[in-house]
Amino acid sequence: MDLDEEGDAVDKKKHTSAQKKIYKKHHKIRGSLVLAIPRAEYMKMSDKSTTKAMFASLCANYEGSKKVKEAKALMLAHQYELFKMKDDESIEKMYSRFQTLVSGLQILKKSYVASDHVSKILRSMPARWRPKVTDIEEAKDLNTLSVEDLVSSIKVHEISLNEHEPAKKSKSIVLPSKGKLSKALKFIESEEESTDGDYDEDPAEMMAMLSNRLQYRQEEQEILEQKKWLQRLQERRSEGLLQLQEAWTFHC
Repeated sequence: MDLDEEGDAVDKKKHTSAQKKIYKKHHKIRGSLVLAIPRAEYMKMSDKSTTKAMFASLCANYEGSKKVKEAKALMLAHQYELFKMKDDESIEKMYSRFQTLVSGLQILKKSYVASDHVSKILRSMPARWRPKVTDIEEAKDLNTLSVEDLVSSIKVHEISLNEHEPAKKSKSIVLPSKGKLSKALKFIESEEESTDGDYDEDPAEMMAMLSNRLQYRQEEQEILEQKKWLQRLQERRSEGLLQLQEAWTFHC
């Protein structure tokens, strides 16, 4: 179908040279748009004859109507007001989340100025950042301070905080089951009664020693049970041979 400058259908025979140029340009853009979108999306708007109508359909599908845009903008604005940095979150991750939120607001034409972003980031910082926030508020003009300079400043402070914080190391100890633990405690009590002198040991070492002793006792118990089983087997064999001998004597 041939279109005029506004996208309305016209008779091709009545095209002027200027209209023919518009016609070629329109179909070139339409062809580029069709190639750029997936086939499934094209099938949704295959009934659209003009590039303008196709673009409007795409906007309606992905951006929504005016009411949908307003609802999304209100939701993002609410998230913006409630934005907080997590206690265990790095500055990099916090800023990435903040930028994603700001980008969504800009797309929906609900943007803030740079000073709003600076104030929001400072208010969202956890309590341990409060001294640094106070220093920035006193030393800098928040109306002229850029978000990039603010983030760079608090990143430097983050490095300093990480260097001075003591490394937290945790030791994990595998505890025995309740039954084994009661046996182990009895065993330790008997060992302590037979040991002269008092001494202090690391809990991890004590648990390791306890585990080794329990394993040794378990192996001893298994060996003892195997011996008893072999002894019973030998007794049964002896009984069987004796009965066989008696039966043989009786028949003879």
